[in-house]
This record gives sequence, C-alpha cells and structure tokens, in this order.
Amino acid sequence: MKQTRLMMGRLQLLEIADASAREESIDDAFLFLEYVDDTFSTYKPDSEISRINQKRLELSQASAPMQTIFAMAEETRQDTDGYFDILHKGHYDPSGLVKGWAILNAAAMLRERGYRNFYVEAGGDIEAAGVNAQGEKWRVGIRNPFNMREIVKVLEISDCGVATSGTYVRGQHIYNPKGDAPLQTSVLSLTVIGPNIYEADRFATAAFAMDERGVSFIGTLEGFEAYQIDQAGVATFTDGFERYVLQS
Repeated sequence: MKQTRLMMGRLQLLEIADASAREESIDDAFLFLEYVDDTFSTYKPDSEISRINQKRLELSQASAPMQTIFAMAEETRQDTDGYFDILHKGHYDPSGLVKGWAILNAAAMLRERGYRNFYVEAGGDIEAAGVNAQGEKWRVGIRNPFNMREIVKVLEISDCGVATSGTYVRGQHIYNPKGDAPLQTSVLSLTVIGPNIYEADRFATAAFAMDERGVSFIGTLEGFEAYQIDQAGVATFTDGFERYVLQS
C-alpha cells in the first residue's frame, strides 16, 4: 500500500509492504507529519516556532515536542563543533533536524502497529525498514545536481536512513553557522546514510556547512557513510559507501 501527498511544499511518500497494511495507518502517519509542519514551519506566522521567534511565546512555556527539538539541536551543536546551530540572526530555525525527527517518529508509529516493511520519505529524506513488496531492499536514487533527471547512484537500503543536503533544489538555504556571512561552499550535494533518518539528517546538515571537509567528518562517525558532489562534478565518498550501491 502506497500513498503520495504534497505537504510542507514537498512530496511525501509512505509505503507499507506488509500484507496487513491498512490505509488508516498511512493516514495517521501523514497527520503526524502535518502536525509537525504546523508546529515547526518558520514560514507559517502562527506556528509555534514563529510565535517563539516573534517573542509571543517563551520557550519555557512551549510544547514538549518543541522543547525536545531545542534539546536535540543543542546536542547536535555540541556534536558538530558548532557547525549545526538553529539560532541565526536572532531567530530559531530547527528545520535542519526537524524533518528527520518527524520521519523517524512517523516510522515509529508504523512499527508500533506491527509493520516491519515500510518506507517513509519527506522531501527526499528517507527511513526504510525491512524489504519492499518484491522482497528486496528498498532502492533510493542519488540525483545528479547538474541534471535533476539523472540518477548517478542507486542505493539498496534497509533499516537505516538517508538524507541529502544541497543547494541544487532549494538554492542556498543553509546558512553559515560560524558567522553572519552567507555560506560559501564548493559542495553541491552531500548524501548521508545513517542508522536512522534523524541521525543522517542532522549530521548531513552540519557536514554540508563544513564545505569539502564534510564527507571526511561523516567518515569519522561510526555507522555512517556519505557521498559528496562538488561544483567541478567530482564525487568523494567514505570508505564503506559502496557496499550500499546497487551493482549493475
């Protein structure tokens, strides 16, 4: 059972490969993703994060999920030597880890209902569990940042997360966490495979801000792999990345 919906300005895909799949389960997962967008979107003036930025709501009075995200953001800031920071020019933007957290929680909802084989994708970030309807690992394509119609690598994944940071879809939307100047980077695309999508997402955002050093940083993390494409079209990847690549 598979459904695709437009939410958060991007396509969201949920697929359950178990024979017991029910549409209600997919609906509930989408409702959770919609709640996350309504709560954390910096583009919605009445979202909870917008009210915090507008000084209409104190963080101490914010919801438990909001306080959880702020705690996770601070942990990530420390884990990345400050290359991940949700505070920029006096405003908070936790989108660099909220999407991964949301996908992971939507996946947890499916697990709690007994599903073992499913795929959750929001805006290109993915959590995959078990196998697809054909009994094979789930397949994920890495797009060519110079030609969005072209797939440069096809990954076979199961029980892990895949997140991509880059400028080729949304333009320059990742700011420089080390200062007020716009982020200057030679990297166009950085795809990270991690133990789950939350971990992959938060470290992909930070590593992208590190410029060419990002892929090396990912290589120091146990259980993570990365594939990076720069402005010259040169691909760099971690030592264990190729074991996820579909061999044609």
